[in-house]
Amino acid sequence: MSQEGMLFGVLPEVSSVSALSRARRFFGLALAVVLPTALTAGLVLVGPAISLAGDALALLLSVIVTALVGGLWAAVVCALLSSTLLNYWFIPPVRTLQIGEPHNIWTVVGFVAVGLLVSAVVHRAASTASTAARAAAEARTLSDVARATLRGEDALPTLLEHMRHAFGMTSASLLRRESPASSKWLVIDASGSDAPSSPEMADVHVSAGDDLVIALSGRPLGASDRTILGAFAAQVQALLERDELARAAALAARLEASERLRDALLAAVGHDLRTPLASATAAVSSLRSRDVSWTDDERDELLATAGESLARLASLVSDLLDLSRLRTGALTVLTQTLWLDELLPPVLDELGPDAAKVVVDLPDDLPAVTGDAALIVRALVNVIGNALRHAPSGTVPPTVTARPRRDRVELLVIDHGRGIPPSDRARIFSPFQRLGDTDNTAGLGIGLALSRGLVEAMGGTLTPADTPGGGLTMILDLPLDPDTSS
Repeated sequence: MSQEGMLFGVLPEVSSVSALSRARRFFGLALAVVLPTALTAGLVLVGPAISLAGDALALLLSVIVTALVGGLWAAVVCALLSSTLLNYWFIPPVRTLQIGEPHNIWTVVGFVAVGLLVSAVVHRAASTASTAARAAAEARTLSDVARATLRGEDALPTLLEHMRHAFGMTSASLLRRESPASSKWLVIDASGSDAPSSPEMADVHVSAGDDLVIALSGRPLGASDRTILGAFAAQVQALLERDELARAAALAARLEASERLRDALLAAVGHDLRTPLASATAAVSSLRSRDVSWTDDERDELLATAGESLARLASLVSDLLDLSRLRTGALTVLTQTLWLDELLPPVLDELGPDAAKVVVDLPDDLPAVTGDAALIVRALVNVIGNALRHAPSGTVPPTVTARPRRDRVELLVIDHGRGIPPSDRARIFSPFQRLGDTDNTAGLGIGLALSRGLVEAMGGTLTPADTPGGGLTMILDLPLDPDTSS
């Protein structure tokens, strides 16, 4: 049995016995018969060497021992038997039940009085110990119930299981009425076999709030146990109220986050999507104008402007769609064996002319990783592009390197810009955050948020760290490919 089961097992044991246990009372009754009989036999064999006072004292001692062991009824039996044996064998006239001297009558009465007094003291001490043990068991029970209530999502079934063990029941269930006017009940949670599905099917039931009932089957409970059961019911009610408040708070937090996201999205879309769209529209409108004659160079420039603006617009929309798929769990990840030195060329190609500023320094013995090639390229384009934007001119250019770490590979994108304070690092992975950007060409500010989401979808991580000497290092961590690394 577990420690908790042992703890809770104390409660039914304490509540089901009187001051003295049944075994102890039976042993006391046996002792009440055997002990005075054995002492009398011994005293008879010794003969007149011991006076009547010694005989009486020996048998009185048997009454006291029996009272200490067996309590009231064992003491009464022992006192009556001892006084009878004393009268028959040792009080003149011997071997008769007559008492010749009046003072010997008080000897017999004294036997019974001593037995009653000692047994009363024993009974009081046992009752006090029983009450203390019960109080300790109840305190441990309620303490464990309180801990179970605070343990989280599994607190309710744990609480019902503890309740079932605490009262020695075969099953316990929490029931909710279908509607205030209905006689049907729904089982919210249950513990044990054949849990009652209605209060009528239970041996004991107690209210746990509006239309809620705790039902237990196994045995009837006394008034004191019902008091403890009421404490369980109060804990169940508090647990349900806490869960209801937690759900309401979580819903409010989601609504607030959605509201903030919507406001940020509208604010960003209001400019970042409109700008390339306006540029493309202006370029196309100019080309279609019949009032102006464009040279070939001017026409090519306008077409290039329209193409760049539309490409930028397509990239922004693609980022928004991918971020939406990440948030809803609808992004498809194709896991395959990948070599990082083969992934960097398409990344640099997508970065355009600025890629010439990037220093690539990968070890020759770098092991393969697992992931989705398209997602890794997408994440690296965002991360390296961010490093290029924040690299001051005339300083050390951004560097891309890698290193194996146990069953992982870390790809490091190192820049020597102004860096980001530790207090702001969590914000750079939030959508629509553009820390340190001073122009409006940085886009919607979802690049790093999208990159982290893409990497985590492949079982990796993307974390920021300080660059020695100043700047920011983004560490893209991916799992090793087990087939090539073994």
